[in-house]
Amino acid sequence: MTSADNPFLTPSELPYQLPDFSRIADGHYRPAFDQGMAEQRAEVEAIATAPEPATFENTIVALERSGRTLQRVSTVFFSRASAHTNPAIERIQEEIAPELAAHRDAIALDPRIFARIRDLHSRRDELGLDPESYRLLERYHTDAVRAGAELGETDQQRLRELNAELSTLSTVFGTRLLAEANDSAVPVDDPARLDGLSPDAISAAASAATARGRDGHLITLVLPTGQPALASLTDRGLREQLFTASVRRGGRGNAHDTTELVRRMTALRAERARLLGYPNHAAYVIEDNTAGSVDAVTEMLAGLAPAAAENAEAEAAELERAAGHEIQPWDWSFYAERVRRERFDLDAAELRPYLELERVLHDGVFHAAGLLYGLRFAERHDLPMYHEDVRVWEVFQEGPDGDEPLGLFGADLYARESKRGGAWMNALVSQSGLLGTRPVVMNTLNISRAGAGEPTLLTFDEVTTLFHEFGHALHGLFSDVRYPMFSGTGVPRDFVEYPSQVNEMWALWPEILANYARHHETGEPLPPELIERLLAGRQYGEGFATTEYLAAALLDQAWHTLDADDKVDDVQRFETEALAAAGIALPTVPPRYRSTYFNHIFAGGYSAGYYSYIWSEVLDADTVEWFKSNGGLRRENGDTFRRELLSRGGSVDAMEAYRAFRGRDPEIAPLLARRGLART
Repeated sequence: MTSADNPFLTPSELPYQLPDFSRIADGHYRPAFDQGMAEQRAEVEAIATAPEPATFENTIVALERSGRTLQRVSTVFFSRASAHTNPAIERIQEEIAPELAAHRDAIALDPRIFARIRDLHSRRDELGLDPESYRLLERYHTDAVRAGAELGETDQQRLRELNAELSTLSTVFGTRLLAEANDSAVPVDDPARLDGLSPDAISAAASAATARGRDGHLITLVLPTGQPALASLTDRGLREQLFTASVRRGGRGNAHDTTELVRRMTALRAERARLLGYPNHAAYVIEDNTAGSVDAVTEMLAGLAPAAAENAEAEAAELERAAGHEIQPWDWSFYAERVRRERFDLDAAELRPYLELERVLHDGVFHAAGLLYGLRFAERHDLPMYHEDVRVWEVFQEGPDGDEPLGLFGADLYARESKRGGAWMNALVSQSGLLGTRPVVMNTLNISRAGAGEPTLLTFDEVTTLFHEFGHALHGLFSDVRYPMFSGTGVPRDFVEYPSQVNEMWALWPEILANYARHHETGEPLPPELIERLLAGRQYGEGFATTEYLAAALLDQAWHTLDADDKVDDVQRFETEALAAAGIALPTVPPRYRSTYFNHIFAGGYSAGYYSYIWSEVLDADTVEWFKSNGGLRRENGDTFRRELLSRGGSVDAMEAYRAFRGRDPEIAPLLARRGLART
């Protein structure tokens, strides 16, 4: 295979520079990484040794333009590593992770580059820069300092070692967790034990077993602690078996065990934070987010935890009355569903026939985007992708002279063994005025595949997830910035969930719900009485939902407020003590993620940042009130939200963008009302 055959070495000729997956083979990745890093090193060397004095164009813009080959291969490779991995990709990932960390450090810690950035930064008010360029220069200076550019040579060398090891450990954590999730799936040989599951869920379990060469049925695991089947299975023993399989992931002492990775990563992060002048990793991370300080995050989480735990305890007492016995964690969802049926006359299984995937996607998600933003979606069957499940739509924007092309949207919706758990959005091509690129964004979910020829029926939680992830996609599609650094979701971690959570609102908006919630066989709309019961029951269980979330967020903070001298010998004991200290250690409400399968913080980008969801929800809940008070699903409202927020990416301060949109700072009251919490 020659370099001329490598599709990563030149821009794709497909529409919107979509990577040409028909030409990409596993053997292309490693050579492209090597050449991409070499190219960027040469580009950075040219910047560092330029005889001319530093200018914004020859330094900052030149850095933004650098590394195009590396960017092309990285976006495809890490998308594949998450969504459709294989042993070859896993090997390359473990090899390349420390090399990429070293490559990034070589640029960030190059004293010649930093000298040019520092010089420009000191003269920034004299350069006549437009606001986005001014912000980019400030961002480069901040990032360089935070990366350790001002450290001495010895400390920088230790920093390089820490970054390389952490990148490797993060990769290993993700690989082990995927293997552990696959290995922990629960086989069911007696179909009678599946009593309570809907026919399509049973069919999906049969399909999962067949796909893995097994007889009978297989209940696969989703990423969080709570497994969907726990709400339906009447066999209490099977519920316990499923719950136990979920919470034991990563801590079974087998080849996929992650406990030592958790201890090592948190220790290394604490050491790195001290090296950079911070008391702990959380202080380092949060300083650069909208929260600003660990104290601000702690105050919010601690303020919500008592009321959430109190509500959860009241819910537990009610469930025990319904069950007639003391409930265990594997009982909660089952009896919560029973209470919901009795109180609101609502059975989640009643909804599923009205929530068929294709209709939800086209007549719900896409329809709302059309009404609010003037978008139109045309599926493209001619564009190659990395798996037969992946579908692509060209997105058009309604304009004064007709529809104008905006970008591509891809959806990879079904679970499979080669895909990590959870749901996420990523960009295969990011929008940039500087580079002349338009967005290609992906949504990836893990919906159970129905049997052959059967419709895919969703739970309402899965409907919400579709709307949520598409909110991230809109953030990428609407990006209208010059510089790649600021494109799309290039915003602070505790702000990135805000637009996606706003988009969830349309799932229950009457006009949208009526359009997509139709029986998959008859086409009849969801009956009004079912809609009323659905809306009435939405707040039920908020004590549990808030408590399990806060427990995970507080656990994240506990791990990442350790200092470099703290030693953790027992991961499980640390968890127990941390949750007890936070006042949220309810035996029937385990954290949404336990440490050993907390992918967000040990293999994702949310370390010390899992609080972001509820921090963003303050903005989201306040924004929902704005939409409601301004007439809801109106094009004028969509245009305002797009103009002030979705299009800006990181090119403006996140909270300044919020104030420009809302006209004031956010208020917490709508969040407290939504979650049934009183300020404590």
